[in-house]
Amino acid sequence: MDVDRGRLAWWVVAAVLSGVLAFTVYSFLGTVVLGVFVYYATRPVYRRLERWVRQPTVRAVVALVTLALPAMLVVAYTTAVGLQELDRFVDAQNVDLGQIGTLLEPYLDVSSVVQDPQAFLNQPSVQDALAASASNALGYLGFLATLFVHLFAVVVVAFYLLRDDHRLGGWFRRRFTDGDGVAEAYARAVDRDLSTVFFGNIVFAFATGVIAAVSYATLDAFAPAGVAIPYPVLFGLVTGVASLVPVVGIKLVWIPLAGWLAVAAFRSGSGYGFVAVFVAVAAVVVDFVPDLLLRPYVSGRDIHLGLVILSYVFGPLLWGWYGLFLGPLVLVFVVHFARLVLPELLAGERISPAALGGDVVTGDDGEQTEVSAFGDESGEE
Repeated sequence: MDVDRGRLAWWVVAAVLSGVLAFTVYSFLGTVVLGVFVYYATRPVYRRLERWVRQPTVRAVVALVTLALPAMLVVAYTTAVGLQELDRFVDAQNVDLGQIGTLLEPYLDVSSVVQDPQAFLNQPSVQDALAASASNALGYLGFLATLFVHLFAVVVVAFYLLRDDHRLGGWFRRRFTDGDGVAEAYARAVDRDLSTVFFGNIVFAFATGVIAAVSYATLDAFAPAGVAIPYPVLFGLVTGVASLVPVVGIKLVWIPLAGWLAVAAFRSGSGYGFVAVFVAVAAVVVDFVPDLLLRPYVSGRDIHLGLVILSYVFGPLLWGWYGLFLGPLVLVFVVHFARLVLPELLAGERISPAALGGDVVTGDDGEQTEVSAFGDESGEE
């Protein structure tokens, strides 16, 4: 059999380049996945800014600087404080968290710096380290530099996805669209549900958790003796997680907490006014306001919420912190592969336009056309 050596050589080059690319993405998988999450979290805001800012580059910068970066810093700080409160709770109650404790342990020391930087710097061991040799100082600078590089990479990934997603969609359609439209159906469905899962669910949980943590911590600062809120930031983050539960949502947290405060007020004989204020803030600021402003973005999900919640649980256990974003991403790809591609592979079923994952709209002439989730190649979305 004749072998085209030139073609074989190019296949070898392709395999090597693919391997290098796969190794690079795997080495920085958390950074890449976080960048994809930031893209989907800011995309609705980016597209709404088109009314006032026509330049895509400026629009992407505005969306990231005014929304993504401050939100990431606030969430990171709140999570760090919550981890420290969880550590104190575990020590006080002598609770064994098992595998979850092992997963969180590497982040507890880092979170102590975020919670109280001055106390951290006043520790003798830290002062000795800061006064030590230049190599130790370079070690701290190396840690900060690595953190900055990863954050910069996240912003760059999100920026170019925001600005050039229509070009990526056009390239995908030119290269991979088949006659039956299965590949395009798959891409549209994945894009739509990633937007729902990332923006609708995770951002809603993060926003609710931060609002609850700030509200509880602020109230706790004015709490009378004997009616203090236990671990306010930790309970705030738990409130955000509870927002993923259908129907009852965060009421699973703040109503029992209000009951505990009422019992504490009854035992101390005072603090009933504080309990009433807590109930009002929890019901209005923590429960009603986020539900009114953000809940509409959660509607319209096609993936069973139980599967989404399981992906949030097993993702971090399997991959670490970035599993919170990678787990739902993998779930969306698997679900739509089973729904759209697998029937085509097994039975050769043809997918109708209504199942392509895009929105079918009717024009003035009565003709139905599809709206792609990627936008068009001209840059209009």
